[in-house]
Amino acid sequence: MPIATPEVYAEMLNRAKAGEFAYPAINVTSSQTLNAALRGFAEAESDGIIQVSTGGAEFLSGTTVKDMVIGATALAEYARVVAAKYPVTVALHTDHCPKDKLPGFVRPLLDISLERVARGQDPLFQSHMWDGSAVPLEENLDIAQELLEKTSRAKIVLEVEIGVVGGEEDGVVGEINEKLYTTAEDALATADALGLGERGRYMLAATFGNVHGVYKPGHVKLRPGVLKEIQEAVGTKYGKEKPFDLVFHGGSGSLLEEIHEAISYGVIKMNIDTDTQYAFTRPIADHMFKNYDGVLKVDGDVGNKKTYDPRSYGKAAETSMAARIVEACRHLKSAGTRLT
Repeated sequence: MPIATPEVYAEMLNRAKAGEFAYPAINVTSSQTLNAALRGFAEAESDGIIQVSTGGAEFLSGTTVKDMVIGATALAEYARVVAAKYPVTVALHTDHCPKDKLPGFVRPLLDISLERVARGQDPLFQSHMWDGSAVPLEENLDIAQELLEKTSRAKIVLEVEIGVVGGEEDGVVGEINEKLYTTAEDALATADALGLGERGRYMLAATFGNVHGVYKPGHVKLRPGVLKEIQEAVGTKYGKEKPFDLVFHGGSGSLLEEIHEAISYGVIKMNIDTDTQYAFTRPIADHMFKNYDGVLKVDGDVGNKKTYDPRSYGKAAETSMAARIVEACRHLKSAGTRLT
């Protein structure tokens, strides 16, 4: 059971919250980066989350097809086959989906899962993210309500975002301003609109200064205390400790103590993309520089097939990305916590 069933996914999330650790959620764009993620989780003896963005799903379908649903479906089906050989459990998730891409991504994927569940199968993905950060909060939560009803029927966990993650990802740009910090009022409105699990399970990406992209440690000004404030505000009203299952976005450049503080306030999932992209690409660049006259047919020569065979540098890329995921599991304290 390497791909989590709905029941096992719920257990994974519950264990993370109770044990104060978080799962790395690794963005993948190919079968090779998927294999790197699986390898990394296995080497860390950690369960985890593998996710695909709208741009990643489009890329997976082929550069001329450009169909997000086809790409995401192909990834999910491929993952079910190859993950069976790894001694860890992983959940499949779709990352940031803004309003204009809901009809071409999350909604049709939800329909596929509803059909699967009706046939007695598990849903195609275990969770989906609705990114309503670019629309007013009231509209964000109205759409979230509609999606939550559907994800609940499909045995899927919904992820919602309130506040704005700065920087840019897949063409979605968040300005770096006061909206980077979710307020207690935002959190109370979310609990009022979506409940606290009784209407369907969801995770909350609340923002506390998060920024997508590449930054040196200490550059991003995080305020993890914001997470404590919203948990306490909602917890006091509803009589529930740490009522939200929180998600950490835009973590590149974060200090380790900030990550651990965020986990202590209920973060159970942290997205990792920028760092693993670099870890994958760095050995490829090294290979090309060191084997310049082998990968290119310089001055009419024939080159060296062994060096331009994609497997020659692909293996190094997979190894490097897997090692970065092991590091992430250790940082998030999920290493050694696998279910199996």
